[in-house]
Amino acid sequence: MLDYDKEAERYDASRGGEPRAAAAAQAVLSLVPRQARSLLDVACGTGIVTRRLAVGREGMRVTGADLAPAMARYAAARLPGAIVLADSRRLPFRDGEFDAVCSVWLLHLAGGDENVRSIVGECARVLRPGGVYVTTVDKGASHNVGSDIDAVLASRPPSTAHDAAGLVESYAGAHGLTPAGQARFTGHGQGRSPRRTVADLRRGWFVTLPPGDPRAEPFATRLACLPDQDRPRPDPVFTLRAFSKP
Repeated sequence: MLDYDKEAERYDASRGGEPRAAAAAQAVLSLVPRQARSLLDVACGTGIVTRRLAVGREGMRVTGADLAPAMARYAAARLPGAIVLADSRRLPFRDGEFDAVCSVWLLHLAGGDENVRSIVGECARVLRPGGVYVTTVDKGASHNVGSDIDAVLASRPPSTAHDAAGLVESYAGAHGLTPAGQARFTGHGQGRSPRRTVADLRRGWFVTLPPGDPRAEPFATRLACLPDQDRPRPDPVFTLRAFSKP
């Protein structure tokens, strides 16, 4: 697992920057009812998406929450007074406080089904009746774009997709939420190149091949033999699911 306090400084630049953030925010807002006047962005990271959510919907108050202090500091610089340091499994907000809640690129990092259930439950708890929860699903699968890099990585140890769409829908249903639509958006600037993938492999991006694991080096060697070492392959396309609270 990556250390997101250490990642904070380079996070935006290494993950598509403003173009990716703009696409994510636009897709989230397409699923948020026009009448919503408050939105909570859970695991807001550096706030690059959160800020666009705030400026993208006039009259809507946006709050961000993140567990990593360094991430929260970056977010607070973008949205002063609107960011709190918080664990997504224990949100420090009242029941029904928000008209909308979103969690973008979070559930795949939760570390297990129990944590995902807790996060979805907390998002449902702070959502008012009639509100909408929006979250990314199937994040890992989104990066499989059919490239030569994917072919090399296909035989790596499998990881459990705790954010699989069916699982997330079942957890949402257990907390009284019902499906309310979906959207997709492009992860601009996140297309992998072989050289970048080797670097990611060696710093712990792939959870089943942690840094120092001897199984990682054969993959690095094969990736280093691919052509066009610095040419990004196609960008991933991410999926959002929305759930409403009756």
